[in-house]
Amino acid sequence: MDVYSIRAFCLSFPHATEKLQWGDALCFKVKAKMFAVLGLDRVRFTFKCAPEIFAELIERPDIRPSPYLGRYKWVMLDRLDALRSDELRDCIRQSYEMVAAAAPKVKRRKSSQARARGGRTRRTRGRTKR
Repeated sequence: MDVYSIRAFCLSFPHATEKLQWGDALCFKVKAKMFAVLGLDRVRFTFKCAPEIFAELIERPDIRPSPYLGRYKWVMLDRLDALRSDELRDCIRQSYEMVAAAAPKVKRRKSSQARARGGRTRRTRGRTKR
């Protein structure tokens, strides 16, 4: 996979966004939590993995624990071809799923809560609440 196909794949997940951070790092996020980081100037790729996969991947050439994030089971690929395309897609998918599952749930807006109560208001300590 190359930079463009990785970017397209990461953005294909529901609610996935991208943000350029730290100079050349294109961060892919779900619910404001990172699930992958693609270095653009010096091409490298970082993602989260399960502990057993982490231990297996860092034994391979050109794959190492990610600086700063390795203790949280993130790996860094020094070359994009360090994994076969199908393996890389599977790792990205797993990273997205782990981060999405652990990310905070989206809060409902107050107006939808008021509609659920039929538009009724209640009084709380002298204030009207919706």
